[in-house]
Amino acid sequence: MHFIGMLAFSLPIPLGYDLSTTLYSLAVVIGVSYLALHQVTQRTLTPTRLAAGAVVVGMGISGMHYMGMAAMQMSPGIEYSLPRVLLSVAVAIAASFVALRLAFVLRAADARRRLRQRVAAAMVMGAAICSMHYTGMWAAEFPVGVVCLAAGEIDIHWLAATILAGTLGVLGVALVLSVLDSRLQDRTLRFNDTLRSANELLLYQATHDELTGLPNRGFLAERLEQAILFARSNDKRFAVYFIDIDGFKAINDSLGHNVGDAVLRELAARLRLKLRREDVVARFGGDEFVVVVENLSTAAIAGDLAEKLLDCFQEEFDLIDTHMTVSPSIGISVFPEDGLTSAALLKNADAAMYEVKNAGRNGYRFFEAAMNTSTQRAMNLQRSLRGAVAGNQLHIHYQPKFDCASGKLLGAEALLRWTHPELGPIEPSEFIPIAERSGNITRIGQWVIKAVCQQIQSWDNAGLAPVKIAINLSPIQLRSSSLIRDVIELTREHGVTPSRLMFEITESVAMQNAEDTMKAVQRLQLAGFEMAIDDFGTGYSSLSYLQQFAVRQLKVDRLFVNELDVKGSKSRSIVSAIIGLAHALDMEVVAEGVETASQLALLAEMKCDQAQGFLLARPLGVGDFSRLMGMEPALA
Repeated sequence: MHFIGMLAFSLPIPLGYDLSTTLYSLAVVIGVSYLALHQVTQRTLTPTRLAAGAVVVGMGISGMHYMGMAAMQMSPGIEYSLPRVLLSVAVAIAASFVALRLAFVLRAADARRRLRQRVAAAMVMGAAICSMHYTGMWAAEFPVGVVCLAAGEIDIHWLAATILAGTLGVLGVALVLSVLDSRLQDRTLRFNDTLRSANELLLYQATHDELTGLPNRGFLAERLEQAILFARSNDKRFAVYFIDIDGFKAINDSLGHNVGDAVLRELAARLRLKLRREDVVARFGGDEFVVVVENLSTAAIAGDLAEKLLDCFQEEFDLIDTHMTVSPSIGISVFPEDGLTSAALLKNADAAMYEVKNAGRNGYRFFEAAMNTSTQRAMNLQRSLRGAVAGNQLHIHYQPKFDCASGKLLGAEALLRWTHPELGPIEPSEFIPIAERSGNITRIGQWVIKAVCQQIQSWDNAGLAPVKIAINLSPIQLRSSSLIRDVIELTREHGVTPSRLMFEITESVAMQNAEDTMKAVQRLQLAGFEMAIDDFGTGYSSLSYLQQFAVRQLKVDRLFVNELDVKGSKSRSIVSAIIGLAHALDMEVVAEGVETASQLALLAEMKCDQAQGFLLARPLGVGDFSRLMGMEPALA
């Protein structure tokens, strides 16, 4: 600015600049520029440092100006007005102070405001520097007859043009470097944003379930630890709900995994809507969910929340080409009463859930200390079931079925029995639900059908009169896509005609997803097998469905048969109505649990077709049933 500004100054003599003095002035201005940049790039700029820097930079600018004037080597020398010199130095210091302060502050300015502020700051700084120059020129007085001794060294116009070109060149290079640096910074910022987004995505994937979007077991474990610490320090309670979907494996086996996945996704959304934002809903694995509800004033409130969770299952699930309802089994543990660690709380809630399963499902229970024993037994039985078939621990008993009028043996119901090598005989009511939950029921069911077919083949080889054997099917077997194929292969392998087998399903199973059940029943009937509905009268059968099922037999539940001896009992009317309904639909009626002669007499009077029970015969092993048929078995 100084040397270009000097072009505006004219004297009636040739002017020039001394090279060495000019270079010294350049060194001074480079030095003070470095100091200025050093000051504004520090983390902090204290008032003391700002004032000291402003004085040094102002003195440097003033020194550069007066050294540039001295480079002209005027003779006689230039005279200066001291007040005006001091004023020019003050202007330089003030301009430096403003420049340093603005440069430091504008580093952190908002991007939208930064450009306007920098333009304004540049104008202030430029005006201040020009003011200093012209104030300094105002302070100079040139005597009459003055001569420039440096007129022959550096031409003033050449020097101004060189400095102008050099300055523009430096500014151009600085601008290019600034743009490149800005682009590099932008690219770095974008890379950092992408890296941060990727890390956030990886963290989300590591802590959340891919199918439902709910937190997974890892996230749940961490959140439980936090809940325990908070509850301990604030004397609070919280509840852990262990939720298992009843019969979920049957949904996957019969309707496909896509339908099962749809159930899990919709259920996750329903659970999330029922709870507060701060509550945790996590997918624990498979069809198991865990809910953590904190800040419970009393343990009783946990029961009210369990009712809300049950409400999530009341509405039908609108799935792919089907509508269905599912039920839950919910176990509840409460901190600190039911456990002081996350592992204990989950274990005890799981134990309470299994108690709900054993009690009939579709409900909830709080943990009790006695549940651990039963849970441990259930887990032991589940492990042992895997080897029960290979270890020859399973066997079949046959419950004979007789004609009510003549007392003739007509057939039998095959009943599965299990003798555990350590625990002894295990009741079917205990191990069948465990087999269904663990997925072993399909393999065990195939073993039952195979064993019955082998025994029928043995009886036929022994020349015994043919009888019909009834086999119970679990809902999981009924919905298995391979059931028909497996049954046909087994009967063909052992030379058993389909008419020798009858498959029984309970009334509750028949009415659950009746449309799908009807399709499975019809496939069995088309293959030549007869069907029966067991425990009739305990469910909620639709007459239209009952007619469409076209089963061969209805089996009256033992609850009604046991009350036939009671005078005035409504069971007589119910049993009579069932018999009349069945005959009207061309079905046979079998009465279960006949234990007294009076019951048998009443059933015969009502025209009941068949009866089974302890009065007539207990469930018999193969040998005893073969003797009842009239001959020792060839295959025991």
